[in-house]
Amino acid sequence: MQLDRLVQFHKALADPTRIRIISLLAKGPLHGQALAGKLGLTPPTITHHVSKLREVGLVFERRDKNTLYFHLDVKTLQRKASAITEMAREPEREGREPMEKDRLEVIRNFFTADGKLKHLPAKHKKKLIVLQHLIKDLKMGVKYPEQELNEYIKKFHEDYATIRRELVVHHFMYRENGLYELNPSDLWKIV
Repeated sequence: MQLDRLVQFHKALADPTRIRIISLLAKGPLHGQALAGKLGLTPPTITHHVSKLREVGLVFERRDKNTLYFHLDVKTLQRKASAITEMAREPEREGREPMEKDRLEVIRNFFTADGKLKHLPAKHKKKLIVLQHLIKDLKMGVKYPEQELNEYIKKFHEDYATIRRELVVHHFMYRENGLYELNPSDLWKIV
């Protein structure tokens, strides 16, 4: 579920009157006058609150002759209400470290059995996984001279200049006066 839809859903529920309307509609469909009478509110107030619930897909209408009945979409309510707990169990991929299974698959596909990099992936997400894997043996807080870093990268791939540049561009490393140092991991652009 898209994050903005989830936020709109919770905003729509952030009112006691709307929660009371949902509670009444959970028992069965009601028309606006009946809702107004049960809640002690005016029909225009009910119309306002029902329209907010309709916008997020929780309420739909059915006409019976001249009367408009409001129905609760229970499946939508259950799906949207559980979406936040699902997000807590399975992190969003955007802006977070990929799941271990995906990471291992990328490493298997782009590295030989002896640890050599076949080539840099074209896809951004996979490239970041490969770059992170390449720096796993570098130490935080150590300043590496360019020649030393080149020799380290050559163990994986002959095009050390491109890989070194990619490490800087994607904020895995910082370069100053020919010395390279690992950035803190929260600066790495991992998806």
